[in-house]
Amino acid sequence: MPKYIPSLPFEDCFGSVGGTTYYHRNGICYYKKRARPTFPGTMLQMEHQTVHLRAIAAWQSLEPSVQKNWNSCAVGVQSHRPPFDGKSGISGYNLFVSAYHGFSRLGNEHVPAPVPWEDFPVYSVDGLSMENCVEGLLQLGFHIRMPEDVEAGRYWLYARIQLVKPGGGVRPGLMRNYLATAGCPAGVSNVVVDVPDYASSWDLDLQAYTVHTRYLLIDSRLGYRNTYRKLSVDIML
Repeated sequence: MPKYIPSLPFEDCFGSVGGTTYYHRNGICYYKKRARPTFPGTMLQMEHQTVHLRAIAAWQSLEPSVQKNWNSCAVGVQSHRPPFDGKSGISGYNLFVSAYHGFSRLGNEHVPAPVPWEDFPVYSVDGLSMENCVEGLLQLGFHIRMPEDVEAGRYWLYARIQLVKPGGGVRPGLMRNYLATAGCPAGVSNVVVDVPDYASSWDLDLQAYTVHTRYLLIDSRLGYRNTYRKLSVDIML
């Protein structure tokens, strides 16, 4: 694919405009013809789209003074989309929609109040394993390390997952979204993510898989999310 050559007034690009899509790979910006699929999407994708439309409608219904407060809360908040150069900020609208989606994914959809961004705790996911597999339900354990003084249960692990044949590559469009069964405790723990109907979800009924994940944390108090990270692990059932 052709590279994007930076020029004034745009140092970098991301997303789609007109008939062109700009994307990043290994820190380099490329562009390609914008895809226009005729398939309307899965039921889950369409459900997420309706949540987004409700978020937009909720923002438009806010008083101008409340929107102004959201803009103030967004000052200094870094974008979760590339380029991750520390220079890209977001608007109050972006922060509001992010919080709306965050609460929705936690099963608590509502119109959030403007609250300043709070940095997420420093954490790590050191591995992933198969916890259980019974009657079509695959339970994956994320080995997570949180600070000892973190508020237990405040932060929830949210993961996009794809199961493939051992050694197979990831296709982000085939990833599915799953919320952990409980909030993260303090310290070291296994946070379980249930993957129901795992074989039919990817039309693969195997005894071994490569699990590709993109995971992040959702703040259950504020609805905000941090930047996702990647992890790929081989498991045996």
